[in-house]
Amino acid sequence: MANIASGGEAKAALVEPGGTETLSFCRWATDNRLLCLIRGAVDDGTGRLVGFSRMFALNADGSNRVMVTRNATDRALNVLQYAGSVIDWNVPGGTPGHVLMNRDFEPKTDIGTLINKSDEGLGVEDVDVVSLKRNLVERPKRDAREYIANGRGDVRIMGRQGFNGSDRLTNLISYSYRKAGSRDWLPLSEVRVVAQGRSTGFNPYAVDPAKDLAYGFDQIDGRLALYSMALNGSGTRTLVLSRPDVDVDSLVQIGRDRRVVGASYATEKRTIAFFDPQLKALSAALQKALPGNPAVDFVDSSADESKLLLLASSDVDPGKFYLFNKATRQLAEVLPVRPPLAGVAMGTMKPITFAAGDGTQIPGYLTLPPGSSGRNLPAIVMPHGGPSSRDEWGFDWLVQYYANHGYAVLQPNYRGSSGYGADFYQKNGFQSWRTAIGDVDDAGRWLIKQGIADPKKLAIVGWSYGGYAALQSGVLDPGLYKAIVAVAPVTDLEHLRQESEGFTSFKLVSDFIGQGPHVREGSPAQNAARITVPVLLFHGDKDQNVNAEESRFMADRLKDAGKSVTLVQFPGLDHQLADGQARTRLLSESNAFLKKAFGG
Repeated sequence: MANIASGGEAKAALVEPGGTETLSFCRWATDNRLLCLIRGAVDDGTGRLVGFSRMFALNADGSNRVMVTRNATDRALNVLQYAGSVIDWNVPGGTPGHVLMNRDFEPKTDIGTLINKSDEGLGVEDVDVVSLKRNLVERPKRDAREYIANGRGDVRIMGRQGFNGSDRLTNLISYSYRKAGSRDWLPLSEVRVVAQGRSTGFNPYAVDPAKDLAYGFDQIDGRLALYSMALNGSGTRTLVLSRPDVDVDSLVQIGRDRRVVGASYATEKRTIAFFDPQLKALSAALQKALPGNPAVDFVDSSADESKLLLLASSDVDPGKFYLFNKATRQLAEVLPVRPPLAGVAMGTMKPITFAAGDGTQIPGYLTLPPGSSGRNLPAIVMPHGGPSSRDEWGFDWLVQYYANHGYAVLQPNYRGSSGYGADFYQKNGFQSWRTAIGDVDDAGRWLIKQGIADPKKLAIVGWSYGGYAALQSGVLDPGLYKAIVAVAPVTDLEHLRQESEGFTSFKLVSDFIGQGPHVREGSPAQNAARITVPVLLFHGDKDQNVNAEESRFMADRLKDAGKSVTLVQFPGLDHQLADGQARTRLLSESNAFLKKAFGG
């Protein structure tokens, strides 16, 4: 916490527990009271990790800390996993310290009585973050998936996702809305999830109470676009913003009422299209005034929007938080994001494109070592995770570490990445793995052809799906890369499918992976004998996203095939390895591993 009024050093209000528990966010519920969310995982007794979250309220100085998440009673039939989320920081009448929160209600039973399932599912409560008194606002519904409020304490939209006969979630979400002042639900839209990160149908994200409409995303010509939908009963739908080249994929909101002030999309760099002309002008002016021409993101604002909190950052600067006072037109620095990196030379991230084997132009980002000639360098291809994700221009601690140690780093947005439309997405990075991995390998060949990479000193490094891509590249094109580093990788697609067994999302995960020969052919652990170069694996043993057994299985299969492999496991850490010592070890040991593989 930083006291903007009095200045001075920032002080900790809440310390992250560490291990599998991580601090997700903190926000002001009142001028002196914070709401913070902690996420974690526990073993369910069968060796399977089950995620959980808990919400806490505390004063700015860390005192009077209480858990806001309602404890499950001993009569609950299910374990309470998730804390729910704040869907509105305001309630009718402007009562301070009250928020609207959704939460899962568990069915309960009493000895000698029948089970009452009327209180099962997702509902909404008005919660006082000081007294913890709560009032039911929306009765729970078993198939409720989402509620959206309007920033004034009124729940206006509800999403419901059904179950099939096996208690598995279906891929259809039905949204309903209320007219202003009404309690009756009316049909709004249907969203069909066609793949992870891709859907069809109007998917609402926010409500504008002044205009009485909802903002949401739907596809146009295979790319996501922003639409508005009237909530007055007319059904009027209006295209707000679209692009012919990339998805419009994010709303920009500020303040306690989460007012929608713009939308954003990423081409070579992320761009914000402001709907608010004052913020548009201010953003442009600040970008010019601040050193290094950084990207400016409005993070939040005071309740009346007279003061704006913003983050200015770039590819070579992790960024600083600033406070802008509209009345005085003064800009004050609040906090740097990574103080120890002040004065450290960084590599410039340059947008590039290269031709895949079939001629398709693949976008990516090339970062060269500071002061480098850019010729005949040790080099790394670094595919991103997801696969329903993409790399963007901006500061990347992993990339900058390797660039600072003399490596050229290329981050390809291979086909299977999100942000470029349905055609570019293909079936996804697993079902269309040959295309995705082919693009990743073509990135390595491009580095060699351009004279940037020494062909004897080319490696591949990836995290999550990126780790999968690194290993599968060694299967598809043995020897192209002289070393493989995979962090928390998927290594066997059938194992990945089985990890979701027992969860309501199993059918969605299974459909995403698909069935057929590509499952075995696209699993590096099933084809470990084809890998010809040394492999270094890192994995946290409390990883919910990709079970650590994936890396153990890969290491065993490589050893059985007589290959060189090292597995580093981090006890108590999850998928992100959000621990300073663990990340330091990952960086230093991977650098030493690459240098050894390259011959010193």
